[in-house]
Parts: sequence; structure tokens; C-alpha cells
Amino acid sequence: MDSLLITNAYIHTMSGKDIPNGYIFSENGKIKSVASGSPDNLENTRMLNMGCAKVLDVKGAGVYPGFVDAHTHLGMWEDGLAFEGDDGNEETDPVTPQLRAVDAINPLDRCFSEALEAGVTSVVTGPGSANAIGGQMAAVKTYGTRIDDMIIKAPLAIKMALGENPKNVYHGKDETPSTRMATASLIRNEFLKAKRYADDIARAEDSDDCDMPEYDMKCEALLPALKREIQVHIHAHRADDIYTAIRISKEFGLDYVIVHGTEGYLIKDGLKMENARVLSGPILSDRCKPELKNQTPAAPGILSSNGILTAIITDHPVVPVQYLPMCAAIAVREGMEREEALKAITVNPARICGIDGRVGSIRAGMDADMAVFEGDPLDIKSKPEYVIAGGKIAAGCGKR
Repeated sequence: MDSLLITNAYIHTMSGKDIPNGYIFSENGKIKSVASGSPDNLENTRMLNMGCAKVLDVKGAGVYPGFVDAHTHLGMWEDGLAFEGDDGNEETDPVTPQLRAVDAINPLDRCFSEALEAGVTSVVTGPGSANAIGGQMAAVKTYGTRIDDMIIKAPLAIKMALGENPKNVYHGKDETPSTRMATASLIRNEFLKAKRYADDIARAEDSDDCDMPEYDMKCEALLPALKREIQVHIHAHRADDIYTAIRISKEFGLDYVIVHGTEGYLIKDGLKMENARVLSGPILSDRCKPELKNQTPAAPGILSSNGILTAIITDHPVVPVQYLPMCAAIAVREGMEREEALKAITVNPARICGIDGRVGSIRAGMDADMAVFEGDPLDIKSKPEYVIAGGKIAAGCGKR
């Protein structure tokens, strides 16, 4: 039985008040107890006395939930490789909802280790934005060697894309979509087909006179989104593309999340009215295409201060995933409240993606993923003293 007791900790729970001097007890990868003071009254005192639990005295250091990056392509574009490691975009068909990220992620890509060493213990990863509908995103841990054992939720969402990326890819092939109209039309068409497919199944199940429809893998992949069992994550930079994403989502009753939302700060009132959620970033990249002309690192702070649930993302490998805390620090420099920036890389991405029952905060019942810092995690000079992954000390400069 794997047990870990962290003592003398300044606990940043991210789901309630900080605990200036407390302890965290975890067992078999789950947090069992979080409280102030010493663990003298802990139910597992007997086991502690028997020496079965590892005790980590952090001597007043800050303990944070493991950081969460809600939009990456980690393991899909492998580090240091070209086409050989490029498994993120199937550029032969603009509509591919049936493709699964878990079939392409390489957990032995060294960027997983770099993420873990920076305190990033959970990520959402999946297909890129070449296609109008790209495939199925997965929420995974950054530790492990077999992706099946690292999954938090898969599929988590269907990845879709609006704007310049699908246009550029298929214009170059002289195929559809080469306009924003065509991209939106393709998405609508697939969801309409999936709705009809679901209706045909329901009729066949209710009547002996109707045959089941011919199996359609694309429609099958979209049914969980239509039932709101999984989300749709929609790549959209320009303000008009963001509104197109909202329009289509409302037409089909989808549980949508805006990815990037570069011009979201320009339409903050509209986003607030729609209760939109935004995965904001990357904010360390250049303006490499026209739809990024209004990019600003102040965007996450503007969204957050206007009541829009916001997370900060790296879009790895656009920005290497280990620089997620640096992105949050830059957002603070540009006006974001520090506590909101910390939430934007912990509890907010977990809430937005619907995985906050497992990651993003420190409380009983959560996965035992934590990062221990002697200094400020948003200080560029700070590195984790320890990274706790699944209740075990996995990385950190104090581990050496």
C-alpha cells in the first residue's frame, strides 16, 4: 500500500481557503486527508507508526495542485522529429471525428517528462486544427509509459476548427473547405447526419418494421457530443469565428469550449452573456498568421476580470508545455490577478474540461498530484522542489 504524508505545508487548495500550516495524507494515489496543524489525529496513525507511509516534511513550502494544461498536442507531434513523429492532422479528409488521440499519443516522448518536471501533471491532448472536425481529444496524466493507464477521460471532446487553418490546408489541395462558409457547412452537415442516424436507430429499436441504419463510424463518434456526454472543443481565433462556434453549438445543443479565443477580449460582453468558457493562449507565440493580428498577453486577464471562466494553455508544441507557469506569470505581468492566474492553470482548466472531480485542486478524494515550491511558482527562477504524481515523489530538484 503506497502512502505519503506531506507535513508542514502551506497548502494552496485552489478549491477553498489556503491552509497556512497543514498536512496532506494520500494513499494508493488518492488524497485521503487535508487539514491544518499536525497529523496527530490522523486515522492512519497506526500505519504511520509502523513506518508504512513515507513522510515528506516540506518545511513551510507551498503545495499546489499539479498544473493542468487544457489544450496541447503532447505526444502527437513528437519532439525532435519531422513527419515521422507528426500524428496530429489527418489532412486527407476535412471531417474525421472517428479518429482517437489515444491511438497516436506517444507517452515516451521526452516532453512528457519535461512537463512533469515543471509540475504539469495533467494535460488535454489531441488532433490539430487542419480539419473542420479533427477527432477525439483525451485528458491524460503526464506520467506513465502506457497511455491506457494514463487516461483521465477519453474521449473528452471532439476537436473542431474554424478560420484560417482548414481554409489554408484544403485551399492548397484545391478541395473544400476553402472558405469559412464551407467549414461551417461541413460541421453542420456532419451533425445533421449524426442526428438523423440517431433518429433512425431509435425508430429501428421501437419498431419491428424499421431496419437499423448501416453502421457509420463518423456518426457514432458524434453521438456522444449530441448527447452532451462529451464536449466539443472549437479552435477559433477571430471574433466572428468565435461567434460561429457559439452559433453552431447552440443549433445542436453542444457542450462547447472555445479554444484560443484570441479576439475574445474584444467581445468580452458577448462571451459573458453566452456563459462561454475560453482556453486562452498561447500567449508566448508570434503572430504567424493574419487572424492573430490582435493577439495580446493581456487577454486572459481581461477575460477573467469580466467574469468569463478562463484557463491558460500552451498549445504545445507551439509553446513547450513546461512553460505553462511562465505563461501564467506573463498574464499576471499584463494585468491578471495572481490568484486568478494560478486558478487558470489548476482548477479552472479542470472545471472547464469536466475533470475537476479528479484534478485541479487539493482536497480529499482527488488524485494525489501536487507540486511543491519553496518560492513563487510564477517566478521564472522557481522550480518545483518536489512533484508528486499519483501519490509518489516523481520529480523535482529536492528529489535529487
